[in-house]
Amino acid sequence: MRFTFFKNTLIKLLPLTILACFSCGSQNNEPKDRVSENSVSLEKEIGILPGIYQTAQYLPLLKEKNVGIVANPTSAFSEDSPMIHLVDFLLSEGIEVTKVFSPEHGFRGKADAGETVQDGKDPKTGLPIFSLHGKHRKPTETHMKEIDIMVFDIQDVGVRFYTYLSTLHYVMEACAEAGIPLLVLDRPNPNSHYIDGPVMEMSHTSFLGLHPVPLVYGMTIGEYAQMINGEGWLANKLRCDLTVIPVENYTHKDSYHLNVRPSPNLPNDVAINLYPSLGLLEGTNLNAGRGSEMQFQIFGSPYLPSEKYSFQYTPKPNEGSKYPKFEGKLCNGLDLRETPKMKEIDLTWIIEAYKNYPKNESFFNTNNFTKHAGTEVLQQQIEEGLSMEEIRKTWTESLANFKQVRKKYLLYED
Repeated sequence: MRFTFFKNTLIKLLPLTILACFSCGSQNNEPKDRVSENSVSLEKEIGILPGIYQTAQYLPLLKEKNVGIVANPTSAFSEDSPMIHLVDFLLSEGIEVTKVFSPEHGFRGKADAGETVQDGKDPKTGLPIFSLHGKHRKPTETHMKEIDIMVFDIQDVGVRFYTYLSTLHYVMEACAEAGIPLLVLDRPNPNSHYIDGPVMEMSHTSFLGLHPVPLVYGMTIGEYAQMINGEGWLANKLRCDLTVIPVENYTHKDSYHLNVRPSPNLPNDVAINLYPSLGLLEGTNLNAGRGSEMQFQIFGSPYLPSEKYSFQYTPKPNEGSKYPKFEGKLCNGLDLRETPKMKEIDLTWIIEAYKNYPKNESFFNTNNFTKHAGTEVLQQQIEEGLSMEEIRKTWTESLANFKQVRKKYLLYED
């Protein structure tokens, strides 16, 4: 993985050994954390270390226990070559992994957004895989049997309607009900450098958002887990026995490149950065790049005027989007791949598209848009012709209130 933030720290990864930071001018080469002896030998300058690398902190907690894993393709030592998945690593360490739970898109990450994921068996390890995006969104009482501790390691992108937050909630709830501790291996949030958007209204909660947080909340998934616990958001005010293994050498302002797609339709850093703004288009009659290789970097529709929307593309089925919106139809739109890094949600694209959409064509899928926005108000504001600045002012008080709540659960500096 390419790191964009360094603190002049030299960490040498020897055969599954991670050497910690050396003090300035020190000649002491003794390792602080010793991992497995089966990893690829690497030597590199490294800065940010996700929780998965803090093996000395979590391996002792898993020894001689039956372990359940909530994971997907991001659950890996992703800067190693070849990449080492958490499940494979734990098995190589003699940890008794008994069950794997897969979120939206599946354990191997191939399913479409919203597509039902089936239970199955991992062909590599033979482990049973239980879907948390099919018949069940929450592990059942039967699922939790023969598990002594659960491990959650999934890369988040910091957007409320990204469904892995809801999976986290339901896993925490199942663990709390079963009296099973949960270990979260924390990861950096590539959109943690700002907080923005409407706060979810509890009358509009769904799997696209279960909690009263802004659309962009500026927290890692470990911090978010602490907030779920601390704010009493689990059913019946339950509290999960939670341990977070933190990220080393990280602040919320640090840039972080993801070497593995966090989901099939977020192919690169540009898409991840634009996702908070363009994700809202999922609740409209616009295509946000699904069915192309520019997902969440472009948008378009056959109904937008070509004289104002000169970029053209034709959505076709591909991995992660078997039935894209406007499949096989030429779409007029905008190419946003050269957009500078976003530091706030940009509503101008959706506002202008609404103004330019034919009045005899439906623009909003109201139910879906409300679930993404977390409120009915945003659609009303756009339809009434409010500017982005006018809309943003209506978020001021609720964002300020959220920031006060957020402070209580932070593990890293802003």
